Amino acid sequence: MIVLYIILFIVVAFVVITNLPVFGRLPRGLRLAKTRQLPNYSQGALQNLSVTPMQPEGVSFFTILKAFFFEKHPGKIPEKPLPFNQPDLDSEPKSNAPEIIWFGHSSYLIKVDGLRVLVDPVFSKAPSPFSFIGSKAFPGTDVVKAADFKNIDVLVITHDHYDHLDYQSILTIAPGVKKIVTSLGVGEHLEKWGISVDKITELAWGEATALFNKLELTAVPARHFTGRKFKRNQTLWSAFVLKTVNCKLFLGGDSGYDKHFSQIGETYGPFDLALLECGQYNAYWPYIHMFPEDTVQAAIDLKAKVLMPVHWGKFSLAMHPWNEPVKRVVLAAAAKQLPLVTPKLGETIIINEYLPTENWWLKE
Repeated sequence: MIVLYIILFIVVAFVVITNLPVFGRLPRGLRLAKTRQLPNYSQGALQNLSVTPMQPEGVSFFTILKAFFFEKHPGKIPEKPLPFNQPDLDSEPKSNAPEIIWFGHSSYLIKVDGLRVLVDPVFSKAPSPFSFIGSKAFPGTDVVKAADFKNIDVLVITHDHYDHLDYQSILTIAPGVKKIVTSLGVGEHLEKWGISVDKITELAWGEATALFNKLELTAVPARHFTGRKFKRNQTLWSAFVLKTVNCKLFLGGDSGYDKHFSQIGETYGPFDLALLECGQYNAYWPYIHMFPEDTVQAAIDLKAKVLMPVHWGKFSLAMHPWNEPVKRVVLAAAAKQLPLVTPKLGETIIINEYLPTENWWLKE
């Protein structure tokens, strides 16, 4: 009987924990019906444009776990707090040019045409369901808090992974946001968390939405996956093209390298600036995240005038040293003569006017 009670307790605890709000909710109703009608929906899940295994042939999940948890990986965490500029989140832009403030990983604020666009805000201690699980934010990267964002016009969420869709940050920021634009299916999580459906616009690849008569966002393909619990690829993962009268930006989200970058470049380019991931890569998962050299090639494929590498500088979600991504991307960009911008955390860049390239990570 004792064994039976223990098993029953474990089962009940499992059911309770996995149904906590932080895990969100899978699409249902009309949202699910639309998902199933997408051309890249097949065999009960959304698919990438190219066949995309989670790891290479011959590499098991247990091999990856062993390497991640039982092998030494020096330099994953900075030895001292990272420098962080205290940004002015509410001020108007200093010129008519778009401004961008990066907060680490893939979280950044865009000020353009009098609007404030916040992308993938993650301001919790760890990008996971619970703060005591997973990689913790690097020392010095907690200067800006979710509560600091009071006047956001557009909140963009590329996909539903914990390092891009953060439950606590969304609960804090979303009530004061005017519009939320995200990938198809992600709205189910947001509604589960009490966010009004009137605020939410969900896009499939190729769909666009116009906002405030000033800005257009178009969802475009990425090569990745989604899921907050056990069932993968029930919500879409996207990059976004941000277009105004005077500028065009590529908001990359997460993606492995593939032919979709050149296709997007032909259809929507050129771009004034591309924000592309360059961290959290490994040979054990080469198809769902880019190596830094791939990041540079992706920017070239997109016809981007300037590359801004993100998805690094706050969390260690892979096995490489914390600053290896930016070191490699700087070398690769120089070899291809691609202009690069590498701001400090919290530093404001101004497109076409102030594009800092200081190698600040070498001093840390």
